[in-house]
Amino acid sequence: MKSSLSLPLIGFVLLSACAPGSSDVSSRTPKGNPNAVVVVQEFADLQCPACRAAHSSISTPLIEKYGDTIRFDIMHFPLRSIHRFALEAGEASECAADQGKFWEFVDLAYEKQQELSSESLGVWAAELELNMTAFNRCMSSHAKRDIVLADYEAGRVLEVRGTPTFFVNGQRVQTGFDTISASIDAELERLTQRL
Repeated sequence: MKSSLSLPLIGFVLLSACAPGSSDVSSRTPKGNPNAVVVVQEFADLQCPACRAAHSSISTPLIEKYGDTIRFDIMHFPLRSIHRFALEAGEASECAADQGKFWEFVDLAYEKQQELSSESLGVWAAELELNMTAFNRCMSSHAKRDIVLADYEAGRVLEVRGTPTFFVNGQRVQTGFDTISASIDAELERLTQRL
């Protein structure tokens, strides 16, 4: 069953800028061009080994290839039944986003994924030179949990079953650099022909 929700709209609502420390809206920003007409969304789990592999072999190369031609968003989809620290890692990335370091935190979480624990999240925040008082307050209050769970629910509406799962302009695309790249190219061509 197809959802009537617009994926780019979901992303816009969840990714709108907010004041630092706000708990109801994410401070994370997309990679690429925030106003691009082609939107790539990845539903990911920071403890998922397949997401770690996709981060280096798919996501990063896509961002390098398309630059400001696309908007690239990560949506949280913590698989809590098999990844004990996934929800907490998502919350930590959102706490880092309040200090402008969402993507740096994601990169570090994937790089050091095998060390992931409740304690490592604070260590990584310190490595990124975050304000630890603010980070620790954010983490202990679980102020970002609703943001992570809202992403997860948006994924469930879109029938995401596992991670990573990619969408290009709201259409699910088979996971792979070539398949996603072809879908982006097709969307760019389609949109160019409409002008």
